[in-house]
Amino acid sequence: MVKARTRTSGSYSPQMQDAIRRRATELFRRSGSVPGHDLENWCRAELEILQEQATHLVRPAVVIKFEGVLYTCEYESNSAGSYTPGEWKPGDPVPLRIVGDKFYLLRHDGSELATTITKRVTQQVYAARFAAHH
Repeated sequence: MVKARTRTSGSYSPQMQDAIRRRATELFRRSGSVPGHDLENWCRAELEILQEQATHLVRPAVVIKFEGVLYTCEYESNSAGSYTPGEWKPGDPVPLRIVGDKFYLLRHDGSELATTITKRVTQQVYAARFAAHH
């Protein structure tokens, strides 16, 4: 069993440290339990866990109803300026401009929130799905 006490490159929650520790132990066992590779196993486990998490990240998005279609539009947090979720309330009219697969939402301060359309659902499909679940 691996008993590495190496410092990780980041500050991780106890759950994250446990996941890395379990993966490092798994790597140790898969490689024939050869001693002397604790740091290598830990670093590889850390990298694998971080890569897995990156593929499951929740991306910030807004949902916009426009001309009978519900659009899910994702945006980059680091380029959203001072935008905070909840700036618009459900049903608020939001001026926007459309360029290709992008919606640019006009904010109250005059700036725009740039979004990318990731999903389109017509009102009829949405209503049918909603009715099926209730």
